[in-house]
Amino acid sequence: MFTVSRQLPPVLNCSRRGLPLLYTCVRQFSVLNRPPPNYEGHVPLTPIERVGLAIGSSLAALINPRRGDLIAVCGEATAVPYFIYRLRNAMLSDPTGRRILRDRPRITSRNMPIEKLRNLPENSVGRTYATWLEREGVSPDTRLPVRYIDDEECAYVMQRYRECHDFYHAIVGLPIFLEGEVAVKAFEFANTLLPMAGGAMLAAFKLPTAGRKRFWNTYLPWALKNGFQSKELINVYWEEELARDVDDLRAELGIERPPDLRDIRNHMKEQRKAAKEARAGSEGQDYV
Repeated sequence: MFTVSRQLPPVLNCSRRGLPLLYTCVRQFSVLNRPPPNYEGHVPLTPIERVGLAIGSSLAALINPRRGDLIAVCGEATAVPYFIYRLRNAMLSDPTGRRILRDRPRITSRNMPIEKLRNLPENSVGRTYATWLEREGVSPDTRLPVRYIDDEECAYVMQRYRECHDFYHAIVGLPIFLEGEVAVKAFEFANTLLPMAGGAMLAAFKLPTAGRKRFWNTYLPWALKNGFQSKELINVYWEEELARDVDDLRAELGIERPPDLRDIRNHMKEQRKAAKEARAGSEGQDYV
């Protein structure tokens, strides 16, 4: 366990001769008086802008949960002032987390060439990751840069969380279609407490009836149990674990694999196909 010290961005600590806090902040920082960026690509936001961005991106992402850009914006807008600092403090309280913050590694296809990952031992973390990337047809280069978090170190923490997302998918074996994404987001919420990951669970209502039942009865209980009981995944130095047996890493982290979602869906498709063929054969016999 560790003690979390809540730190607020400077814009929330401003005061001026007893004027109301929000009024003072707006006077010192507005769309017409925007401070310079703290890092490349940074867009400083007023408190009102941040609230508007959080609400707008959240609603738009619920309407179209496949819009990764909206989910990314929602994640940034809702992570401050508390949640991203909690995650950063979790890294500072862990030796490996501190090394990650010092080294600032990035997960890209250039830093992790898939050709090298394919040559790692079978059932290794790197080989499992490469196999998952190829099966799902995704690339680590699709992660958008962080723009709306003011603190430069916290912006890196959010970027690291974002780039590690595919590793979470790979080690638990869940696919990228909506049902798998919702399950992984629930797992991430239990582990990171980021509001965006929790809000993403609402996308479960857009699943077909069978998918909703699987989520509520199987994958949500799995996600909450394993997310809460496992170690902070933000502190995993994935670049140093690539040659390690993935089962050993899961055991160390305290993660159990969920039922294979692709196998379940394929089995159900086969059952429906067999039932349809049986009905067609029965109707043909009745006609004769």
